[in-house]
Amino acid sequence: MRLQLEKQLLLFSLLCALSKVCAQLCQRPCYCPWAPPRCPRGSPLVLDGCGCCKICARRLGEPCDFLAVCDQSQGLVCDYSAAHAGTCNFEGDEESCEVNGRVYRDGEVFQPSCKLQCHCSDGGVTCVPLCQEDVRLPTPDCPFPRRVDVPGKCCQEWICEPRELPQAAAAGDAQSAIPGLPYPCEEWSTEWSACSATCGMGFSSRVSNQNRHCRLETQRRLCVLRPCQALPRASPAVS
Repeated sequence: MRLQLEKQLLLFSLLCALSKVCAQLCQRPCYCPWAPPRCPRGSPLVLDGCGCCKICARRLGEPCDFLAVCDQSQGLVCDYSAAHAGTCNFEGDEESCEVNGRVYRDGEVFQPSCKLQCHCSDGGVTCVPLCQEDVRLPTPDCPFPRRVDVPGKCCQEWICEPRELPQAAAAGDAQSAIPGLPYPCEEWSTEWSACSATCGMGFSSRVSNQNRHCRLETQRRLCVLRPCQALPRASPAVS
């Protein structure tokens, strides 16, 4: 009973304060412009805080006050907790995320750019790339692959751009050292992997095109990091 009485008193005090604000800011009769304002996309026409003139509803993250109201159809209220000036935010949403000056609701999935998709969760943002980050290795039919921007597309794509060798190239150049090939061969290989054995003889591998066909293949070689220690001889059994 006491709690209910306190709530009624608090509501009455808020109504009194609101009436004082209305008396100070709201003038009667209303003086509004002849033509209503042209609102940006996603911002509907609503009545101001005095209920007089039509204004553009403030969107998520935009400043607001008593006259400049937020878009209530989106569940937005004027939040004064972050700063002295009000900001449109979701009602009761304390775990929102702010990215590039825009506030996103908890659980909302958004794309800050065409290359990323992000998720707001508990005040933090996690993003995943929308463009493939694959790696294309050189091949005989595409010895010089590279990524380029494609008009009208967000993600870069791989292309094969032929490169002409200089006319004064040496006869012993590595790109033309393999006879019988109709195209120049540019040697390419990865680093040798770690030895497969920690002691004794093992092998390491790499991917390379250093062969007579200039094709990518997996090559292996023997390796010895250190000799293995001999196991102690077993003591003779005692009968």
